Amino acid sequence: MPPHDVNGDMASKTATRLGVRRGTALEPWQAGTVGGIIAALAFGILMSVQTPAVLEMGIPAMYGLEGGLAGWLIHVSHGAVLGVVFAALLTATKRPHLGPVKSTAAGLVYGVVVWAVLAVVVMPIWLSTVGFAMAPAFPNIDMMSLVGHAVYGIVLGIAYAFLER
Repeated sequence: MPPHDVNGDMASKTATRLGVRRGTALEPWQAGTVGGIIAALAFGILMSVQTPAVLEMGIPAMYGLEGGLAGWLIHVSHGAVLGVVFAALLTATKRPHLGPVKSTAAGLVYGVVVWAVLAVVVMPIWLSTVGFAMAPAFPNIDMMSLVGHAVYGIVLGIAYAFLER
């Protein structure tokens, strides 16, 4: 017979390795995906104000595309994938349930690492390789990009903590 709460209503329960979970909590990979999308939207808003050309030209050029819509779709897709990687790293280190403070700190560190690897190293090489005329210099040390990636990581960490409970 299905579980009931104290009022006799069917309770939303999901069995996990750590016990019983109530409510609408997501699995780590789902929380990473949704958190990554939310974080990418926050970062994208910052870019739209501070460096709109990155979203309108740079990011789409990586895939041979043009325009702000393509830039937004790619940026948010990257954010979702990186959110899953964040969740996978936490799960692999046996720490998928950090709580809000530690998850936010982990997100900040993760955002800075993503910036150092992807924005500083990979993006300028990729854009040069595809022949994008406005490719940033290598290495691409840009403080606005660092701030944006830090915001991405912080928002990801917060969202992940509250979605994956």
